[in-house]
Amino acid sequence: MQNATVMDEGRASAAAVGEHTKAPPPSQVDWRSIWKPLGIIIGGFLLFFWLPVANSRFSGALIESLALAKWYAQEHVILCLVPAFFIAGAIACFVSQAAVIKYLGVGAKKTLAYGVASVSGTILAVCSCTVLPLFAGIWKRGAGLGPATAFLYSGPAINVLAIVLTARVLGVTLGMARAVGAVIFSIVIGLLMHLLFRKEEQAKAESPVYMPEPEVQRPLWQNVIYFATMVSILVFGTWGKPAQPLGLWHSIYSIKWMITGGFATLLAIMLVAWFKVKAYKLVPAVAAVLVPALLFPHEPLIAYSGGIIALVALLTTTRGETENWFLATWDFTKQIIPLLFAGVLVAGMLLGRPGSEGLISSHWVNSLVGGNSLWANLFASVAGAFMYFATLTEIPILQGLLGAGMGKGPALALLLAGPALSLPNMIVIRSVLGTTKTITFVSLVVVMATISGMIFGRFFV
Repeated sequence: MQNATVMDEGRASAAAVGEHTKAPPPSQVDWRSIWKPLGIIIGGFLLFFWLPVANSRFSGALIESLALAKWYAQEHVILCLVPAFFIAGAIACFVSQAAVIKYLGVGAKKTLAYGVASVSGTILAVCSCTVLPLFAGIWKRGAGLGPATAFLYSGPAINVLAIVLTARVLGVTLGMARAVGAVIFSIVIGLLMHLLFRKEEQAKAESPVYMPEPEVQRPLWQNVIYFATMVSILVFGTWGKPAQPLGLWHSIYSIKWMITGGFATLLAIMLVAWFKVKAYKLVPAVAAVLVPALLFPHEPLIAYSGGIIALVALLTTTRGETENWFLATWDFTKQIIPLLFAGVLVAGMLLGRPGSEGLISSHWVNSLVGGNSLWANLFASVAGAFMYFATLTEIPILQGLLGAGMGKGPALALLLAGPALSLPNMIVIRSVLGTTKTITFVSLVVVMATISGMIFGRFFV
């Protein structure tokens, strides 16, 4: 009897398993869950099956894509993006939402909000990608769409160093047109974004989620010094070598690392005095910078990287504000970095590095931007919008294009659209603002750059 019972139970279990594993009737199959991954698999297979590896232009574009990513990692990430991520994390932690809403929020005075946002780029020598974590930081704290996008455009576009260098290399007229156009652009684009999405902005202003938080405990003057120190590290660490080995810019360049080190020392003092970091922890942190600096005096990136590692160690081994600062920084980093490098790889494959070619031939570009036609200005705006320009790199590129016959109107159009946008930049903006707002922002930049180029080219041949 016992054996029969066991056998019956076994049959019942097998039947139950069979019921669970039995395929559902055809009418209950969710074919979308099958066709989507199947389509991706087939598409991937066909892509690799027909991959034109024997084509010299394709293989060259692939190398250019990897080379651009390598150059970006070596020259731009450590000096520009990493400090920008820390600044963005600090904004998220130490700038009260009430302060952001007061100066840049939906209900802020328009003259104040757009005035602050439109000239912000004068103190930040950043590119279209470095500005992204800063933009995401103020957006997260409750800035209005108009002022936030005005800042997003002005950050890389109204760079004092770039304006001065443009005037010196490409002519005073083009330099002044770039400066004036960029300021006007940031305000107009911000206002148009606010008007086009005013219903959402009104709902955002009325939502309790965006109500101001209590002010942080640290006095305002301490926050001002703290942020000014980090911005100074970003600015002087990325100070480019001037074309002429004379003058003020060259003098600053010759001592840029001493200045950067001075501000880094000031930041270390503030961490101890204001952020409750134990003083003894500074000993290994200082050693992480000084030892590489002495062993590799001609490789400042090694010492700079040591300083970043030391800062991370100080923040993560101290509980409280510093730990929150690091976590906020990490949130921005993991959100932006993967998208950024994906965009850099695509941009490198399509357009190559400055002075090199990708899938799109530079001869095609030069033949399409001569004169001052609507098409030439539009093409220059679109091409500039999708290309990636590190800070100041647009100037030598334009110098070569002008020498090859590019019109001054398209040159201004590229200057107004290029530094503020790039394919990596667009991908990250979409993750922050969404598809509709991103397309609107990019379209406004391209259209305004095209119109400005046509007007400029008509009066300045």
